[in-house]
Amino acid sequence: MWKFAIEDALVKIKQNIQKHPGKLPHIIEGQRYDWGENNDWIEGFYTGMMWLAYEFGQDPFYKEAAESYLANFKHRLDHHIELDHHDIGFLYSLSAVAQWRVTGNTAARELALQAADALLARWRPKIGVIQAWGKEDDPENGGRIIIDCLLNLPLLFWAHEQTGDAKYYDVAMKHALKSQKFLVRGDGSSYHTFYFDTDNGNALRGGTHQGYRDGSTWTRGQAWGIYGFALAYRYTKHADFLSTSKRMARYFIDRLPEDAVVYWDFDVPVEDGTPRDSSASAITACGLLELLELIGNSDPDRALFEDALNRSMKSLVERYATTDLPDAEGLLKHGSYHVRGDRAPDDYMIWGDYYYLEALVRLERGIKGYWYET
Repeated sequence: MWKFAIEDALVKIKQNIQKHPGKLPHIIEGQRYDWGENNDWIEGFYTGMMWLAYEFGQDPFYKEAAESYLANFKHRLDHHIELDHHDIGFLYSLSAVAQWRVTGNTAARELALQAADALLARWRPKIGVIQAWGKEDDPENGGRIIIDCLLNLPLLFWAHEQTGDAKYYDVAMKHALKSQKFLVRGDGSSYHTFYFDTDNGNALRGGTHQGYRDGSTWTRGQAWGIYGFALAYRYTKHADFLSTSKRMARYFIDRLPEDAVVYWDFDVPVEDGTPRDSSASAITACGLLELLELIGNSDPDRALFEDALNRSMKSLVERYATTDLPDAEGLLKHGSYHVRGDRAPDDYMIWGDYYYLEALVRLERGIKGYWYET
């Protein structure tokens, strides 16, 4: 099953590269992507898919395509094009770091280190966080973190491994600890976002941007937490990060619907037409794969995690994948971007495609993503 799904994905990635040379996908309604420039937070997922495709089949077409974007990513960083956010990690872990890891290209390594410095510049020492969005004096976002940042931290941990400079590790570690304390609730659920006073660093309140309401649990945010804390544990061996990832995974699994692919928020009333978020389930599948590698065979959660992983991935392949649509640009149907804001509530999500493929190639052949050395 996994191999068939991977082969279908590779065909679609190749079709996209051939039909849209030099372009990058953006989220739009209408069961398609809008192909354009490198100016959003999501472009790295596309190059990351190319690298996974190359590693799986060793077809140089994907390698050459991925390499062709390096200058594009360098231009964006050099000119600071739409980079007033923390998603520099998403952008450059899956482009520059990926290229360095697969090919040993030194220019890619240098670009990735430059990107790590750009992410480090978003550290706000008075608050003790990496600011999520906006410039430092932004009145709305100056003291704001969001749970997505946990998947940006691997860029800093990687930079520490490459350079030996403790500043990267220290900032990533402090931000992960702050996220654990303020974004994760006692029952293992999570806030999407949290606000701090920019003058004194005091905690203000938890909230949401894309969830159902401030006190709800946005499923994609929960997924970022599961995978992000597992990765933080891999880098730091801080035991609480592993236990936090496991608690969040149990919360997620306990609330799976019958077909094991989640709706967009765990607290939203489920009615006919309530949007799913297949991308949240794909991210969580990667997080569960990570957890299964980190925990022992005798861990009491192992069977639970294995069962949830297999049920979710089987459902994604059989019910949500575009294997029945040979000309589809996306790999997964029924992803949601910003339901509350009525932005692409039921369409293709390029990050969902990436994590779906990452989970598939890890299941089939043990090929991992580009969040750490493999």
